[in-house]
Amino acid sequence: MSSIITYLLTVIHYQYKQICWLTLFIAKYIPLKQWAHDDAHSPKYQKFKTDILPKVINYEIWDYNELIQYYKERYNYTVKPVNRRSECTIPEDCHCPRCSAPLPYLYKNNGSKGQILCKVCQTRFNPENKYNQPLKLRCPYCANALVHKKDRKHFIVHKCVNSKCSYYLNNLKKVDKDDQADYGKNKYKLHYIYREFTVDFFRMDLDSLPKNASSLKFSKNNAYIMSLCLTLHVNLGLSLRKTSQALKDLYNINVSHTMVANYAKTAAVVIKPFVDHYDYNVSNTIVADETYIKVRGIKGYIWFIMDAVTRSIIGYRVSDNRGVGPCIMAMAMAFRHIKKLPEKFKFVADGYSAYPLAAQQFALKDENPLNFDITKVIGLTNDDAVSKEFRPFKQMVERLNRSFKATYRCSCGYDNFDGANYAVSLWVAYYNFLRPHQSKSYQVLNPVDMLNNADNMPGKWQLLIFLGQQTILNMQKDQSA
Repeated sequence: MSSIITYLLTVIHYQYKQICWLTLFIAKYIPLKQWAHDDAHSPKYQKFKTDILPKVINYEIWDYNELIQYYKERYNYTVKPVNRRSECTIPEDCHCPRCSAPLPYLYKNNGSKGQILCKVCQTRFNPENKYNQPLKLRCPYCANALVHKKDRKHFIVHKCVNSKCSYYLNNLKKVDKDDQADYGKNKYKLHYIYREFTVDFFRMDLDSLPKNASSLKFSKNNAYIMSLCLTLHVNLGLSLRKTSQALKDLYNINVSHTMVANYAKTAAVVIKPFVDHYDYNVSNTIVADETYIKVRGIKGYIWFIMDAVTRSIIGYRVSDNRGVGPCIMAMAMAFRHIKKLPEKFKFVADGYSAYPLAAQQFALKDENPLNFDITKVIGLTNDDAVSKEFRPFKQMVERLNRSFKATYRCSCGYDNFDGANYAVSLWVAYYNFLRPHQSKSYQVLNPVDMLNNADNMPGKWQLLIFLGQQTILNMQKDQSA
């Protein structure tokens, strides 16, 4: 029996040596499949990365009498007043801001520099500075306190200024030796940075549209003419003036381009709640991208988030900036009906830093937090394994941008952001519920039984307006309840 065990141990030891030799051979002579993009390790692209969350330390307020009693009962230790060997220069009315310990329990911690240490709770403070930090943010790498550096429009920038922080030293090693001077290394993001948002984007209204829409009570025309205007303007991509001219030439209907704009704005206000609150049954892969538009010659942005399986637009946002705020609003619309992420969930986007920063905010939500990572498809060529695998998903949303631009170019931009909002809302409604898609055998993406009963497109627009009205009534009943 002992000989068999000895033989088996010899075989195991031999196999272990063979595995170690093969591992070393593969590591030296066989290049593994590249998974990370080469530029991802460059310090030039460090500023596009989102750092992990900081450590949050909560400083609770105590009573020094209770603490002294606790030390006595728990550890049999009595906290005695400070035994001073020289004259005390601390003001008599000074007390610990955390446990309210009086002067006999306070002494100078760093001599004449002004810092005082409480002997009861071990709190360091300066009597000249107001103690107003119940929460303290610390670097997750070196535990050093973060410094308030900058105030932005929607967030506060906190920075770790510790020159011995491991995060800083590792990033500094990647910088060229020529740039490691004081001013040269300022070109790169080397220190740990945390952005504390001062605006709660999750409490903002996602259904806002222009309030000056006209009524659906027609004095001259009727609902059919309104839906005919929508068919020419949205489905066929005609501008407001060409829509007015087409109605005159084809049907001898006199409708000004201003009235066409009023019809479109009113229809957008009514249809948008149905489109945004529709349950699209989101799959486990979502793709996002942003593209630019022109508003009176000034660059604006539109964010599209689509389901990679059904290809429906589940989130969109028009904004005048490319910050993280509009990105969070578009993602909040996409996750409106999601309480738990499906298994193997993927959120595919480009390398823009707003997406991982927005994902970090979703993980910090008080209600229904969502934890997910951003799968980045970087560049236009497949230089890494991630881009090669997920490039088809990125091409889907790029194709969506081209489809939108085809109907957007005819208007040569928008006059204001209100016009851009209602135009995009109508186009999303047409894309999700009315437009035949080649990938679906020229069927609509989201079939609705009521819309299938209509014989022509103006009739479908009228039924879509009716569905929007029913959605608004249901929302009002829920709010009243």
